[in-house]
Amino acid sequence: MNSDEIVKLLGDPQLVSGVLVAVCVAATIYTLATPFLSTDTLERRMKSVAVERERIRARERAAAKVKGATLRHEHKRYMKEFVERLSLSKWLNTEDAKMRLASAGFRGPQAETAFLFFRAVTPVALFIAVGAYLSIINDHGLTWPMQLAAAIFGAYIGIKLPELYLTNTIQKRQFSMKRAFPDSLDLMLICVESGMSIEHAFRKVGQEVGAQSPELAEEFALATAELSFLPDRRTAYLNLVARTGLDGVKQICTVLIQAEKYGTPLGQALRVTAQESRDNRMMEAEKMAAGLPPKLTVPMIIFFLPVLLVVVMAPAVMQVMASGF
Repeated sequence: MNSDEIVKLLGDPQLVSGVLVAVCVAATIYTLATPFLSTDTLERRMKSVAVERERIRARERAAAKVKGATLRHEHKRYMKEFVERLSLSKWLNTEDAKMRLASAGFRGPQAETAFLFFRAVTPVALFIAVGAYLSIINDHGLTWPMQLAAAIFGAYIGIKLPELYLTNTIQKRQFSMKRAFPDSLDLMLICVESGMSIEHAFRKVGQEVGAQSPELAEEFALATAELSFLPDRRTAYLNLVARTGLDGVKQICTVLIQAEKYGTPLGQALRVTAQESRDNRMMEAEKMAAGLPPKLTVPMIIFFLPVLLVVVMAPAVMQVMASGF
């Protein structure tokens, strides 16, 4: 076929219209058939994840049943009956105790019940134990008034033991959160500047900081839930401050409250607060390093100085002894 015939065919209106109609029909068939032929990769992956989640959940439930445990923590029956019969919540429980329990990571009615139970039982148990030891096993030469005083002192120790345990737990949690909080502020700043809302920023930071401080991740998760459900967001921030008890958290919550109230830029405020938090952590580290020399003075005098004197004086003493003096 020469060029003249090709030009003649391309100039044929019936052939051109037939080709165009065929192309349109093929495109229409392809457009209509594509949704039925294509596979939804995202939907398939989501279904596989859901199936895997249900399988893991069923496995954990089966393991919990085998071990005799439950997924939900419930009251110890004897503790609950003891607290309810004596109405300990009326004369031993206070709002300050509830907040301290929350700060220590013990939440829910079961934690309050256990705290009230041990707060009432421990003094009586130590009073009886000390009295029985002194009166039956060994009195150590004490008269009965002194034995009574020792038993009363044991009861006083029993009163303070639950509070000391609670205080120690709060301090450990605060130390863990305080150490991870500057890094959390940096992550929060990145999330906010990337366009996330403060709820999503809290959730994301809690997921990332969980390996470093599970306590801080837990508090961020609770703050996220309260921001989503409480009618007043200010209450969620104040609750976060009360549970953590950290100055840095109080400062950042004040910044967030002011940003929502007056519309101030949140990114700049977070950047300044993060820098101050890092500076405070560095100052505390320098303070601890500066306090090491006075603390090492007494151990150096007790343990190193006698050994040093022996090492220095031993050759001279041996030479004197060898010369016959």
